Amino acid sequence: MKNLDFIYKRHSVRKFKDQDVPMEDIKEMIKAATHAPSGKNVQNWHFVVVKDKQKIQEMAKLIEKKHMEIANYTKDEKKREKFIKFLKYFIMFKNAPVLIMVYAGDYPVTALDLLKEGGASDEEIRELLKPAPGIQNIGAAMENLLLAAANMGYGGCWMTGPNYARSELAEFIGFKKDGYSLVAMTPIGVPDGEVKSPPRKPLEEVMTVIE
Repeated sequence: MKNLDFIYKRHSVRKFKDQDVPMEDIKEMIKAATHAPSGKNVQNWHFVVVKDKQKIQEMAKLIEKKHMEIANYTKDEKKREKFIKFLKYFIMFKNAPVLIMVYAGDYPVTALDLLKEGGASDEEIRELLKPAPGIQNIGAAMENLLLAAANMGYGGCWMTGPNYARSELAEFIGFKKDGYSLVAMTPIGVPDGEVKSPPRKPLEEVMTVIE
């Protein structure tokens, strides 16, 4: 059986040492990310690396401001309090030495145009788009990035929660690329303290064999 330890080294890391991550190491992680599979080999990803600690702190403040704004949309105090509790997970990157923002570009979904020309119903269109192949490409790239980071002695945490503030974040960093939008991010750094992964569901629960 081949050694798969490089997979099991990956954990969600939320606390980091105050230690720099050399740009050469970051480039190696992103290079690994770009070797992920993508439909039609579109490679509809772009990675923005933020190493300015002050900017990272300001980004956390933008998320906090947006979070509280959304929390105030409801008059249900219990619902509001529950939502506010998630904030700490969405800004835990604020003390990381590096933040990598992952952008997704347009992706041509096979058969979409033909279905539209054929008068397909909205339900048929939704069913076709449900697998979100363009975003699956990004997921594969992000996993490669995190596996590479872990194998190099670093840690990260796949984040999509702060996406409600993606317009504010994108405007703040000043990055623009036609057809691309922010979909995920991960802090990167040397883990501070022991990291444990939550238990996994047994294979019998998540695997079906048809012979």
